[in-house]
This record gives sequence, structure tokens and C-alpha cells, in this order.
Amino acid sequence: MSLTQVIIVDDHALLRRTLQYLLKESPDIEVVGEAENGEDAIDLASHLKPDLVLMDISMPGIGGIVATQRIVEMNGHTKVLILSMYADASLARRVLRLGARGYLLKADISSELLPAIRRVQQGEMVISPELKVLLDAH
Repeated sequence: MSLTQVIIVDDHALLRRTLQYLLKESPDIEVVGEAENGEDAIDLASHLKPDLVLMDISMPGIGGIVATQRIVEMNGHTKVLILSMYADASLARRVLRLGARGYLLKADISSELLPAIRRVQQGEMVISPELKVLLDAH
């Protein structure tokens, strides 16, 4: 089992700490950095070249949409998994077209995050069940 290096990007420190806590229990996942905005996420990803970035959408400054696009363009190796509170099919389609490998609702993090990270690393596209219903309906 290979180690997946992850950067956590969210403007809420409490959520970043919660994600750190959830991920530290997994021997195959290592959090190598965290950022509170898109600018810092782009800088960190360019220096650390992680396997995966857990990216919030709505943040001050450069948000998650632009940051996702830049990170994917900059380093094809790094995958981006969106973590958002917005169950918005058009928003999900937009970030997936820009190269995100998944869109997970924050409400699903406790049960879905670890399997989602592993599935994205295996090359799968991951979408929260509630959002998948909305995407399939349109």
C-alpha cells in the first residue's frame, strides 16, 4: 500500500483540524500541508507536489475553482477532490470539467472521505451520493 500525500485547503481552521484528525488514523495517508486560501494552495502544491489536494470551493481571494484549475494545469500528477457544502450540480460539473477528480459534500465527510481519497488515487471519479442524483437528473 503506497502512501498518499495530501494537502488540506479550507478557510476554516476547525475543519482543517478535523480533517487532519480523520486522516491521521490512516497509515496510507499523510497530510503534508494545509492552506486557508487558493493562493496558498497553489504555492504549496507547486512546492510539495502532493498526490491529492482536498479543496474547499468558497474561500477569500482565489477560491477553490480557480485554484483547482491552476493546480491541475501545473502538475498533472496532483489530483483534486472538492469538499463543499454546496449540493449544486452546475458547480460540480464546472469543477469536474476543470480537472477535479471528485466532489464530496462536507456533510458526507465522516463516512465518505477515506474511501473517496483511496478511490480517487485509484483513478476513479468520486461524487457524493446526494449530488450524483442531481447530476444524473440533468
